[in-house]
Amino acid sequence: MKTEFKLSNETSREYASRVIREKIVSRELTPGSKISEAELAAQLGLSRTPVREAMIELNRIRIINVLPQKGIYVSLIDYALVEEAQFVRYTLECGVIESLCQIGLTPQQEGALVENLRLQEFYVQNPLRNRLFELDDEFHHMLFKYANREMAYELMRSISIHFDRVRSMSTNVEQDRDLSLVNEHWNVLEAIIKKDADAAHSYLVEHLGRYKYDAHYIKSHYCGFVKEDT
Repeated sequence: MKTEFKLSNETSREYASRVIREKIVSRELTPGSKISEAELAAQLGLSRTPVREAMIELNRIRIINVLPQKGIYVSLIDYALVEEAQFVRYTLECGVIESLCQIGLTPQQEGALVENLRLQEFYVQNPLRNRLFELDDEFHHMLFKYANREMAYELMRSISIHFDRVRSMSTNVEQDRDLSLVNEHWNVLEAIIKKDADAAHSYLVEHLGRYKYDAHYIKSHYCGFVKEDT
């Protein structure tokens, strides 16, 4: 288990929430598994209060289930919630790329995005668990940041964990698939640089719709993790 560190600007509740989310997305806490507040508090070096507050927040977005007299469990993958998370992401991110096509990118911003994508290409060829996933997140976060939509990003992030879980399950499944995802990022960036909002929108729709192609793989390879009749 990797050592977790509290960031300087985080409250104890935010720290607990971030780490628990990361453990759920990475499947260190697997769908359907039971969670112990006491064990998590000990691992994080916190009292149980901020961990309990984080659990309340995660229960609200239905990523964990709190069952009276039984305990706390990681929710199974629910594709209805994945669809809802994808809808929120699609709506907000389409607005972001439209704004970027209007205001343009500075040379520094463009350079940072290019560097990110080159690193993505490197980690497609040299797979490292979770790094490609992190760089993907970072790329999309930068788009929000450069459009001055950081609060919108935080709003999207609050529910995107449902979407992130299926993304994580399909990352590094096939090298060709991962390379296609990186190429889609390049297409979005190049359209933004050209200020071609229609092209950027089309590429983003294709990119964010990828999870649908992975649904069969996930349901067949992780059937015990997926809620039935979804």
